[in-house]
Amino acid sequence: MADKRYTPREMPMINERIRFPTVRLLDSDSAQIGIMSSREALQLAEEKELDLVLMSDKADPPVCKIIDYGKHKFEQEKKAKEAKKKQHTVDVKEVKMRYKIEEHDYNVRLSQAQRFIKAGDKVKAIVTFRGREIQHSSLAEVLLKRMANDMKELAEVQQRPKREGRNMTMFLAPKK
Repeated sequence: MADKRYTPREMPMINERIRFPTVRLLDSDSAQIGIMSSREALQLAEEKELDLVLMSDKADPPVCKIIDYGKHKFEQEKKAKEAKKKQHTVDVKEVKMRYKIEEHDYNVRLSQAQRFIKAGDKVKAIVTFRGREIQHSSLAEVLLKRMANDMKELAEVQQRPKREGRNMTMFLAPKK
């Protein structure tokens, strides 16, 4: 793994980089040691063969902790990875059909949309028109409203059927 290079602003505030005259010092168990000069705090950290790490510069006086910085950084990265794993990104899945769709095909599209909604994704239902079919946009709107009605237990309509060029679209989102 490549070593990360820091610009001076991004450098972690540890040991000699802490320039505050006084700091509130915590030990590795988060027990308060007290308020002292940053030099004294650094000496305490060096005696324990650990690092003096700035935890909060917003406090008055700034809060520092005596810990192993490498271990601390590793723990933070581990927590960030865990949080990212648990995140669910909501995707928009598309279900395309024509307004002259047969019943079985409609049921297949409906079951696809239900599967997407149950997975926590949004669904964009699209009815496409070819040639003169665009004159029958009212039939497409009826079809989309039927789909919204069939899915009302699982999903709510986020955007009503709307014509966009040669398509008519409707958005469905999972119910909260």
